[in-house]
Amino acid sequence: MAKILGIDLGTTNSAMAVMEGSEPEILVNAEGDRTTPSVEGFRKDGERVVGKAAKNQAVTNPENTVSSVKRFIGRSYDETPEEQKTVSYKVQKGKDGRAVIDIDGKDYTPEEISAMVLQKLKTDAEKQVGQPITQAVITVPAYFNDAQRQATKDAGKIAGMEVKRIINEPTAAALAFGIDQENDQKVMVYDLGGGTFDVSIIEMGDGVQEVLATAGNNHLGGDDFDKKIMDWLVAEFKKEQGIDLSGDKMAMQRIKEAAEKAKIDLSGMTTAQISLPFITADA
Repeated sequence: MAKILGIDLGTTNSAMAVMEGSEPEILVNAEGDRTTPSVEGFRKDGERVVGKAAKNQAVTNPENTVSSVKRFIGRSYDETPEEQKTVSYKVQKGKDGRAVIDIDGKDYTPEEISAMVLQKLKTDAEKQVGQPITQAVITVPAYFNDAQRQATKDAGKIAGMEVKRIINEPTAAALAFGIDQENDQKVMVYDLGGGTFDVSIIEMGDGVQEVLATAGNNHLGGDDFDKKIMDWLVAEFKKEQGIDLSGDKMAMQRIKEAAEKAKIDLSGMTTAQISLPFITADA
């Protein structure tokens, strides 16, 4: 029987799973990770990279590295908040009024960029399950409107998959939690991602999920925690050594990676150590 791929297409990271019998199984990507950065990179030599490889060159090649494109999907340029347009790559108004991404003079729609991530997930999943995958279920934020949901389905189609269902992210979480729960109950689902933070109150009973309320912040997530750590590292180094690292792209790439690792380490420990030898050189 053909597998349907379950996809969490995140603002910052994406994940995928298939059903093995009655149990969902998270699949790892080609790099051996359970999550894939939702990042696309266009290198100077014309090569296109997706996922970790794209994220690793984000600081040194910022204008050609696209991240957080989910914030633009299914939206017109004019209705996109100004603060969301402040990114390293160029976002502009397309011929149809929608937000498009300009890479070296060529326009890409957010759906086309998202499809690159979905295509990688599809390819990596096919290698793991050993068969072609042509269908998918994709989760979206509860606040997504019809246009954003349709645009997500379009991205799946571009990636070569028929999207059988679009499911709200908090609803998917409640389903996973309540799949073996017999009692009727109300649950609060916190969805703290890389770029967004959503809270939903969901009522479950008789196999039915109803979202009673939802709210969120489109500009709060793990990326913001990383940025705070980066800013602190740069400020401390400048205070101690008198050197400002913020203009050094290579140094900032190392600082970005170290900040994220420290944040992850702090999920399981009370302290984390950051060591970056030979971060720069002075006279």
